[in-house]
Amino acid sequence: MIHSGISRKGHKMTHEEEKKNWKRNIILFLSSQTISLFGSALVQYAIMWHVTLTTKSGLMMTLFIICGFIPTFLLSPFAGVWADRFNRKYLIIIADAMIAAVTLILAITFLMGYNATWLLFVIAAVRALGAGIQTPAVGAILPQIVPEDKLTRVNGINGTLQALMMFVAPIVSASLLTFATIELILFIDVVTAILAILTLLLFLKIPLHKKATDKQSTSYMDDFKLGLTYIKNHSFLKPFFIFFAFFFVLMAPAAFLTPLQVARSFGEEYWRLTAIEIAFSVGMMAGGAIIASWGGFRNKVYTMAFANLVMGVCTLLLGIMPVFWIYLIIMGLFGVAMPMANTPTTVLLQEKVDPDYMGRIFGVFGMISTSMMPIGMMIFGPLADVIEIEWLLAGTGLLIVVLTIFFVGNKRLIEAGKPAVKEATQG
Repeated sequence: MIHSGISRKGHKMTHEEEKKNWKRNIILFLSSQTISLFGSALVQYAIMWHVTLTTKSGLMMTLFIICGFIPTFLLSPFAGVWADRFNRKYLIIIADAMIAAVTLILAITFLMGYNATWLLFVIAAVRALGAGIQTPAVGAILPQIVPEDKLTRVNGINGTLQALMMFVAPIVSASLLTFATIELILFIDVVTAILAILTLLLFLKIPLHKKATDKQSTSYMDDFKLGLTYIKNHSFLKPFFIFFAFFFVLMAPAAFLTPLQVARSFGEEYWRLTAIEIAFSVGMMAGGAIIASWGGFRNKVYTMAFANLVMGVCTLLLGIMPVFWIYLIIMGLFGVAMPMANTPTTVLLQEKVDPDYMGRIFGVFGMISTSMMPIGMMIFGPLADVIEIEWLLAGTGLLIVVLTIFFVGNKRLIEAGKPAVKEATQG
């Protein structure tokens, strides 16, 4: 009895220490992710603009986007299982290290004079592999660090930090490209990745989640199938994922064809491409700050539906707006809606999904987002060479609005979006 009492007391102290240290841990974690994202965004913009301005081809943009998404899709079934089986912190470190190593090799290859465009597609594919490992691990690790009642706020702050980096990165990238080479940007990315890895490795301590400490008795595919069965039997996950599959297909033109639209319809100057990214990023920062402070409607599904409706209307307006400065305002509003949709989506999964299945569920969600976007681009990318992008944007914008009406009319989704009983009783 004395022994068990001491054990309980020791566990209580550990739990209290963890609660006390969660702010320190989340600051360290978000700092490392922000540093890593900055370097990644520099490379992303440099490559995307290079492909856009040198080819001006919807087909080439489609190939680039497929290289940046398909590897994530192929890896997601395994990465989701890994995020449940292994130490999630080390998975994030491994992903960053892999990307840094390949980026360094590419930078050296370019410096030696071999700078074929297909190499840029290779780096996009390797980055997608890293993202495939990292995304489920990051989604699953946050509930380990953050108290449940703080998840919306922390995810909102994370969205704001990401938006800040996406605001700074195109400015820095465009500035560097005017007087430096793409190799310099690749080297900067290597340095930021190393800083992010060292921050996680040396300063952040996260206890292993339960499933990672258990002896594994099932194969990878069996674990993945269990995750699919969990989705099938869960009250809201199946319609939730079906909605997002259609949503991501329809989002492809707004997400990927707007730089091409601007280059064709408004002008090819770097500043125009930079301006749309800045407008979007400023909107995202504002949206992240709003959702972090407000928290959204009590029912998370209503918050998601409102944000999706705004994105649908903005997509439609981007297709019919001939004045560039008004186009930028619409792009900013689109940015405001993005974290207001993403944050409640992420928090809903983090709150409602069994912790032992968290990695696999985020893995499946990653599979949907990374497969549906390229499918959308396979449809809309080639179409952009024969139909005006404005028509594609107007059409998909209308369809997003219709899809959102169906989404908010689903009773199981509305039920899932309600606050938990303990939140309701406390509030």
